[in-house]
Amino acid sequence: METAAFLLLIIGCTEDVSRCTELPAPAPIYADSAECENVLPTEMRRHMQGFPQIFAKCVAFDPALEEEDAQLTWRIDGNGDLIAGVEPAKTEELRVARTDG
Repeated sequence: METAAFLLLIIGCTEDVSRCTELPAPAPIYADSAECENVLPTEMRRHMQGFPQIFAKCVAFDPALEEEDAQLTWRIDGNGDLIAGVEPAKTEELRVARTDG
């Protein structure tokens, strides 16, 4: 039994990869990697007409993050690989000082 959930990240880019955007996936979360990997090729083909470069990856993450604020980060590296991860959102503690007088 897997201890991860998966999301299908699809990125469409210009030919030179100078501008990229996240594209919609058919489901927000997949229960296992096989389910995600099965739809990946079809979804890449579905978006190919709109973008000269398509990148896609099934990204594993801790299912507990579904209940928390999480942040998806991604980049296309110099080799043309999609690097992605899901992490807890960074929150800064807010402190309020009060002065009377």
